[in-house]
Amino acid sequence: MVNPLPDDLAEVRDRALRATDVSFVLTSAGPGSPVVWVNDAFTRTTGWTLEEIVGRRPSVLHGPDTDPAVGRRMAAAVAAGRTATETILNYRKDGTPFWNQVSLSPVADDDGVVRHWVGIQVDVTERVEHAGGLERSVQEERRARRGLAVVAHVSRLLGDVDDPHLLREVARLLEHDVVELAAYFLDEGGLRAVDGIAATVPEGRSTRRHRDRRPDDDAGGAADVVQQLLDGAVEGPVEVRLDADAAGETTAWLVDQVRERLGRRDRAVAVVHAIPGRRRTLGVQVTVPLGGRGLADLDEHEQLVLPLVARRIGTVTDNVRLYAQEHRLAETLQRAMLPQQAEVRDLDVWTYYAPSSAHAQVGGDWFDVLEPDAQHVALVVGDVVGHDVEAAAAMGQLRSVVRSYVFGMPEPAEVLRKVDQLVAGMQVPRAASLVLVTLRRDDEGGGWTAGYSRAGHLPPLVSRDGEVMRLDDAGGPMIGFGTGERTAGSIHLRPGDVLVLYTDGLIERRDRRMRDGLEALVDAAALFGRQDAAGVGEDLLSRLADKPEDDVAVVVVRVPDPAADGQDGGGALRRRRWSLPSQPSSIGRARQAVLRTCAAWGIPGASSAELVVSELVANAVLHGWGHLELRLYDTGDGLRIEVEDANPTPPVTTDGHVGRVGGYGMRIVERLADWGWRPAGTGKVVWARVRPLPITAAMQQEQPGA
Repeated sequence: MVNPLPDDLAEVRDRALRATDVSFVLTSAGPGSPVVWVNDAFTRTTGWTLEEIVGRRPSVLHGPDTDPAVGRRMAAAVAAGRTATETILNYRKDGTPFWNQVSLSPVADDDGVVRHWVGIQVDVTERVEHAGGLERSVQEERRARRGLAVVAHVSRLLGDVDDPHLLREVARLLEHDVVELAAYFLDEGGLRAVDGIAATVPEGRSTRRHRDRRPDDDAGGAADVVQQLLDGAVEGPVEVRLDADAAGETTAWLVDQVRERLGRRDRAVAVVHAIPGRRRTLGVQVTVPLGGRGLADLDEHEQLVLPLVARRIGTVTDNVRLYAQEHRLAETLQRAMLPQQAEVRDLDVWTYYAPSSAHAQVGGDWFDVLEPDAQHVALVVGDVVGHDVEAAAAMGQLRSVVRSYVFGMPEPAEVLRKVDQLVAGMQVPRAASLVLVTLRRDDEGGGWTAGYSRAGHLPPLVSRDGEVMRLDDAGGPMIGFGTGERTAGSIHLRPGDVLVLYTDGLIERRDRRMRDGLEALVDAAALFGRQDAAGVGEDLLSRLADKPEDDVAVVVVRVPDPAADGQDGGGALRRRRWSLPSQPSSIGRARQAVLRTCAAWGIPGASSAELVVSELVANAVLHGWGHLELRLYDTGDGLRIEVEDANPTPPVTTDGHVGRVGGYGMRIVERLADWGWRPAGTGKVVWARVRPLPITAAMQQEQPGA
């Protein structure tokens, strides 16, 4: 049985509207849409009772953070007479905010005229805050991922330490994703803006030198915060304003640099992080955060990424410089143990050594040319396993042992047997190979008898009239592993013969077998012709060691042939080079090299070239640093001389003075040659193309008062 509805349906509806948990508000359609009725749910939600709200506008629920755009959209819907639903931040009577989802609908009378509007309101605060929390979580995760991506990208960039613009690229990466401006300054006797990481600290290039400071220098005045950061007095990071004059010399200089890069002077703030090294602060990373924010306003990801990047740069800079320092130490140790270019009576000798340029490493390759007495010459080429200071030190020990025995006995097999015994007791930490050749003068014919013995080393070669002989005999285990007698081989060297000793760096490549490299060496040796020893050596290097992957040591010995050497040496390579220590003795060596080369190539004006090379090498010894490289070229109309050293400062011509020693060097060069210079690596090359001018005429022109 169906219960009948109450007679007063309107009364039932009113009770239902009052009892529901859904908030209802009825407004007039007149100006301002004042409230005419609300239900009990509205009072529970907003705190406004019917008596208090009637006659007020709905905007009484608005507050300081209510979005006015939402209110304007709702007003526009009412004006157009259409329904609308919006979520808006409203405020209860006590001032607490809540998110209110409002649905507006017009209420028309029997004539179709809109007289009222009904609003249905739902408190959706929990849902909005949950959605907002999710959005914040997503944004937070995105920032975290972006920060990790920046750090990962920086790590990849720092893998290419040879890039001269490495730090500029890191700065651009930070400017793209994290900050408005980033810049790097290294402390190299004073702060200096840098784009890359140099393996050595440049001399004389600092933009700002440190003053001599005492701990109490800043007493009584504002602190020089950047200088304190460099000195380790504060941990940092520190904040520096760009719209005010900074206190302290270092801070003020840095602020000027940042203003210049930023292109403006406003209320921006620079955040300065130390670039930490193992023992000291290496420099500073300067960033200008987005939006003019200061250090306290950085979010947690910026606070993580910026110092992490600075620490990565500090670690890489330290490693690069420590590695370069170890490399220079090992190379200096190794080169100090190598002999000078040998001058042996009745033999044409050329020697060469270079560490692997591809890997910037130093190894245990070495050579030696000795004259135990007037009748004997000893040649040694060896290779200690490894590319570090320990390998160079082991090489030095082994070289000394071999030298001491060579001067006591002429037989190579006996020398190696004694070396085995001693090295086994010394416990040298690295394995080593070597080949020892002793040459004995023949009493007649100008020839030599060569005896040789090998300890795990590649065979020497002898080139004779286009035929190449590999001295494969007398092989044996590496040094220190021999347990019995060593064997020896011998060969008679005639005038014109060429003997070549070498290490595996000359022929070894990753893309070919060692056997193929040895065959390439044999093919090259078959083409020597009548070149002198230096020409043979340069020919080998140009054909086989253009891009060596390991250390290279080569000894070339040619037995002079007086009957044929005066003829045209057709096919001789017109390029030679020598590595020279930065010592006065190199001047004499360079002069002899030029005289021999001019004679071998048939170039006139050897006396002028001798004087020019003396001046160029003397200047490099006096004003350069590091090892020197001398290169000679036959240009077709004269001799071109190049001298390279590690000092990037260009040469200058000074006026001579009759009462002062010196001052004429480069002016003499100007009279005898066309000359110039160019940067090379971290140093420079000074070159001169010698004109075949008689030396006496040139010197007369240079005499004061001439």
